[in-house]
Amino acid sequence: MADFINFKSLKRPAKPNTCLVAPENHCLAAEPDFAPPELMMTGRGLFSKLNEIVASERSFGKIEADAEALRLKFVATTGLMRFKDDVDLEIIPLDDGRATFAIYSRSRVGYSDLGANRKRVAKLIERVTAI
Repeated sequence: MADFINFKSLKRPAKPNTCLVAPENHCLAAEPDFAPPELMMTGRGLFSKLNEIVASERSFGKIEADAEALRLKFVATTGLMRFKDDVDLEIIPLDDGRATFAIYSRSRVGYSDLGANRKRVAKLIERVTAI
């Protein structure tokens, strides 16, 4: 099994080359102006949907998934410079058959990513809400 990050105790580096989106009170280091959606599907349903999205994306590789823990981890490769970025997802079941998720995308190298991680997270949110 992969070494998944612990969102509740996550501390982000001072460099602006990360994007962390999580529901309120799930992770104190999350970006305050960017929240994940609550979707009308179970945690397992959301896990399956996100797993499909990640598997279909050409720039994503080395996918590790744990269906029991509702966790995904993969490596994203940027287009032009081919930098490797690490992405972790945690699906969070809610009441009434709803679910949401936390996502942390971060660059392995460099100081700034010119917004690449934030764009990646926004694109994933857009794709999962286009159901």
